[in-house]
Amino acid sequence: MTIYIMRHGQTDKNQAKLLQGRSNVALNETGMEEARAAGEWFREKGIAFDHVYASPMIRAMQTAELVTGGQNVTTDERLLEMDYGPYEGMDLTNPAPEIITFFSDFVNNPAPDGMEPLSSVISRMGAFLEDLDEIEGNILIATHAVAMKGALEYLTPSSNGSYWAKYISTCGVYAVDRTEDGFGEAKEVYSQGGIKEGV
Repeated sequence: MTIYIMRHGQTDKNQAKLLQGRSNVALNETGMEEARAAGEWFREKGIAFDHVYASPMIRAMQTAELVTGGQNVTTDERLLEMDYGPYEGMDLTNPAPEIITFFSDFVNNPAPDGMEPLSSVISRMGAFLEDLDEIEGNILIATHAVAMKGALEYLTPSSNGSYWAKYISTCGVYAVDRTEDGFGEAKEVYSQGGIKEGV
């Protein structure tokens, strides 16, 4: 089994640098183009999907549908973005002081009051990945930036939190193999800034 974990395409809130978390925002035209381009990359690589999953947010579902050319998408709430609580919609060009502190060192600074803890993101993303154990073939997961980082932290315990500070482009993709021995190394394979590795 190979699992492809993907961030959704661009939205107007991404472009405006607003925390959108649980806001149900659709892709903008750029985001749709990004998803189609990623879908074309998969096809050029000969990668087809046996199972497609997405966060229930419309931007993630649209991304999965555009990438796969309209395959059936199964949604799961564990794939939702981090719950930013009272900080939802905040302008990231003028963030609250406690958000600056949190974002400056995710590992050592706890999430501000009312925001979902990073441990919760890792736990629910890890639980979802473990539930794929009996499934075979290629799997696409369309999710969100911080949720995706939670999955990568789960898959890479030795990372010591390094993924939290890593930038993942809209429609960026990581791939990980799963065998009888467990999960392999997660590798960045596609980014809007350019292809990272062949698959």
